[in-house]
Amino acid sequence: MENLDEIFTRLKEILKDYQPPFSSKADDESHFDLWSVKDLVIEGRKRKEVYFAGLIIQKAYVGFYYMPVYAEPEIKEFFKLELLSRLKGKSCFHIHKLDSILIDQI
Repeated sequence: MENLDEIFTRLKEILKDYQPPFSSKADDESHFDLWSVKDLVIEGRKRKEVYFAGLIIQKAYVGFYYMPVYAEPEIKEFFKLELLSRLKGKSCFHIHKLDSILIDQI
């Protein structure tokens, strides 16, 4: 699957399976996100919500943002090379093509 709209739609279907317990603030044809909405404390700071994951269609890829990787980098040990090779920065994966291995990892 190489069409960015198709990739976005398929990944959005996967992420929507997590509603609830997560909720979305952005849900349109090019943006989608999931937030944990509950009172919690992170590093001594009170929060009412925490960004969990999101998608955005960029010019040449679909950006898949997965914040647990940012908070706990050791999670990357569970990912296969096919997904890890698409990690750019701390928590953004650039998805150009989507196959069954990536779908299983995501």
